[in-house]
Amino acid sequence: MDTVALAVTEGMLHFELSVAYEALGSAPDEVAGPWYDVTVCGTRAVRVGRFLLEPDHGLDRLRHAGTVIVPGWADVDAEPPADLVDAVRAAHAAGARVASLCTGAFVLAAAGLLDGRRATTHWAHTGALAARYPEVEVAPDVLYVDNGSVLTSAGKAAALDLCLHLVRLDRGSAVANAVARRLVVPPHRDGGQAQFVTAPVPAADDRTLAALFGWAVERIDQPLTVPDLARQAGMSSRNLTRHFRTATGATPLQWLLTQRIRRAQELLETTDRGVDAIAEATGMGTAATLRRHFHRTVGVPPAAYRRTFRAVHGEPALDPHAA
Repeated sequence: MDTVALAVTEGMLHFELSVAYEALGSAPDEVAGPWYDVTVCGTRAVRVGRFLLEPDHGLDRLRHAGTVIVPGWADVDAEPPADLVDAVRAAHAAGARVASLCTGAFVLAAAGLLDGRRATTHWAHTGALAARYPEVEVAPDVLYVDNGSVLTSAGKAAALDLCLHLVRLDRGSAVANAVARRLVVPPHRDGGQAQFVTAPVPAADDRTLAALFGWAVERIDQPLTVPDLARQAGMSSRNLTRHFRTATGATPLQWLLTQRIRRAQELLETTDRGVDAIAEATGMGTAATLRRHFHRTVGVPPAAYRRTFRAVHGEPALDPHAA
């Protein structure tokens, strides 16, 4: 997966293309050793927004990439270019992991890669995607969908969420968090969160919640409650819950649980601590509580997660009783 090819054509959306390049194009300072080799592939120089982009290679290079990313493109009413569709299909057949950002999902759908699969795109175009490609199970209200070798995201910020998800899959939570810190964005948003909310959050509230997020993460080992968070934010518990739902699509306790699980993943990946110590460090209280929430959220117990991560990344196995 270390070779990443960005597949471009005329009319690509520059934001999504830039997001992929920023997230995957250079390693954060905390990471030593090899990083992704990111190349831009296309048939000719293309206009991306107001810029003219000269690809590094032709579309035939997609077949040699570990990961192919198709950024969004502007004219979703038109059929995607046949050469791009063919190249993406061939890359997937050759074993590449293929991900679309925003309306890049229309390219994957045209290539047949989404048939019988759950997928998403920008909420404004999910209806068109479902109507044009009825074999696709379109999820209109999620940030991204991971089908293993085929992934799709919604637009703009969700494209960054998917890129961070790819880093997390390939290199673990600690590295993904380092990339997020470099980009000054939250370290993780679950793919199942809502794409948009019905009312905007005022800028002042954004700053308040951003500060609260950092404050809570620094104290993730403590048994924080909604009143604790509300007191720190200077608002009522009811008001805080409303703002949390607007900003994150989750309640304060749901958000806290997500942060605890992500911290547990990071500790399982990067330390030899046992599950009791990790439960204490993540504010879960007991090993039984951690195991229950971890299994329900991640899909496997902590011990299986640690073994799988170490096997995928070529790290030595630990004492099976450690988690």
